[in-house]
Amino acid sequence: MVVEICSVSGYSDFGKNMTAVKVGNEVILLDMGLHIENYINYTEDEDFVKVKADELIEENAAPNISFIDDWKELVKGIIISHVHLDHVGAVPYLAGRFDAPVICTPFTSEVIKNILQSEKIKMPNKVEVVQVNGKKDIGKIKVELLNMTHSTPETTAIVLHTPDGPIVYMTDFKLDATPTLGKKSNLKRLEELGKQGVLALIIDSTNAQDEGKTPSESVAKEMLRDVMASIRGKNNGIIATTFSSHLARLKSILEEGIKMNRKVMFLGRSMSRYINAGESCGIIKFTDKAKVFRYASQIENALKKVAREGKEKYLLVVSGHQAEPESTLSKIVGGSLKYKLDPRDYVIFSCRVIPAPTNRANREHMEKILKKQGVHVFKDIHQSGHGASEDIMEIIDIVKPKHIIPAHGKLSMRAALAEIARERGYDSANVHLVSDGERLEIE
Repeated sequence: MVVEICSVSGYSDFGKNMTAVKVGNEVILLDMGLHIENYINYTEDEDFVKVKADELIEENAAPNISFIDDWKELVKGIIISHVHLDHVGAVPYLAGRFDAPVICTPFTSEVIKNILQSEKIKMPNKVEVVQVNGKKDIGKIKVELLNMTHSTPETTAIVLHTPDGPIVYMTDFKLDATPTLGKKSNLKRLEELGKQGVLALIIDSTNAQDEGKTPSESVAKEMLRDVMASIRGKNNGIIATTFSSHLARLKSILEEGIKMNRKVMFLGRSMSRYINAGESCGIIKFTDKAKVFRYASQIENALKKVAREGKEKYLLVVSGHQAEPESTLSKIVGGSLKYKLDPRDYVIFSCRVIPAPTNRANREHMEKILKKQGVHVFKDIHQSGHGASEDIMEIIDIVKPKHIIPAHGKLSMRAALAEIARERGYDSANVHLVSDGERLEIE
């Protein structure tokens, strides 16, 4: 049977990931993400706003689903690999165009429901939950969601079982042998699939140009511990920021704050969203040790309390790691939130700048203001959630796919992954560099 794969989006640019797989007369959609920079540039908001789907597509902020107009009636399921917005963010806007359920793990389900409820977005699709490492039949296709380590919990490799062998969709991933939250990647099951004969591997190429292996999240935890230890005992304000979905990192920050005998506050809508979802699923338990504030009025009142009691008693964990204009950190630095930054205060960026022009410009501007104010800035207290060249080699050797399709990266990243595949003995006829909207037939 001929299997067709349409690289709907995320193959010509970084973001708005979406792939469609047609097996016989059934189609499965894999991910439905936003291009975050284009989304923020268009909406001028880091969070979800009520805009029309067609406008987002026109602004190159959401996948162009017109590439699969002729497959629309064949779609049986929309499977989401994990909660990052470049994989799930377009679901509230686009999923309703298809008469099919949204299928995901419990954590992703909670995040989707939270978005829909808080933004009063009505989505007709049913959200169906599959446990991590669980299976589900969608039409005639059996699906597995295999645990993979990444920078957010319950990230999965999606496996579609076709008559000609499994298709493994693996974006995003790293091979973390010592994760600080959750279990290690399910390499045992991937090995079993490799022995059965995998038809195709669609794989993350973000760090394909980086030699070696991506360090564990436990390394990032040690980096954070070292920074926190160096400022312990100081009577200055401390603000930390990272990806709101990175619950493992947030957990490490919380633990260090407690060691410093500081009261920990999480401030921001996105912080609240992911923490609430993580607690609902039993992944974390933060609210018995810290306070979480979501809305502007709550954040303002919380900061007034900090000012009264003394900021040396608190650790603030805030949204705004990329210096997004409407984020909590940007409002603090800009002065619209009443938290006075003094010389010798500390701001810790437990992240790296996402390599996009807007992000770089925003962060550079923010850091200049902070340094001008005499604030100590710690940057890059972080380890990536994407596998480097050695991780990619290991996956290829384990899965042994017939076809390899580099995804999730610019052409230079995908070309680097293609070169890795060739070094593993793959013929160029079986390594496919595709662009958005292309269709690939594999047998």
